[in-house]
Amino acid sequence: MAEEITVQRLKPEDIAQCETVLRSLPDWFAIEESIRAYVASLSDLPAFVVYSRTGVIGFLAIKEHNPRAAEIHIMAVAPDSHRRGIGRLLLRHVENWLRQRGIIWLHVKTRGSSPPDPFYARTQCFYEALGFDPLFETTAFWGEQDPTLVMIKRL
Repeated sequence: MAEEITVQRLKPEDIAQCETVLRSLPDWFAIEESIRAYVASLSDLPAFVVYSRTGVIGFLAIKEHNPRAAEIHIMAVAPDSHRRGIGRLLLRHVENWLRQRGIIWLHVKTRGSSPPDPFYARTQCFYEALGFDPLFETTAFWGEQDPTLVMIKRL
């Protein structure tokens, strides 16, 4: 029998498990200050979690910029749940929620490809497979050492 997976709105008691998921992904999230900021943002932003029988295995928080546009502020899936459709399920759920609210543009910032990084290359492929297009790369957000790729999708 397949494992039961559900997507629901984040509850305050889920935040500690979300932090555990973030900390299990050091190839993507290794800056302590950023981890703490992402965890803190879960108390303020609309967020959704994926539950399995073992607890939270993924989460996504949204930042709404205006009545028609939103951003994926943070998304993370536990490493042992990668390549199982968890991220796809979570993102589709959130996209439907955003459409119901009248949002038509969704964007995400991820690490750019210069210099190349195999982990963030996987992230870019994930977003492209779900309909996001690269918009531009810049060092204005995270600095010269961490170029940012902005990707966008019309919902």
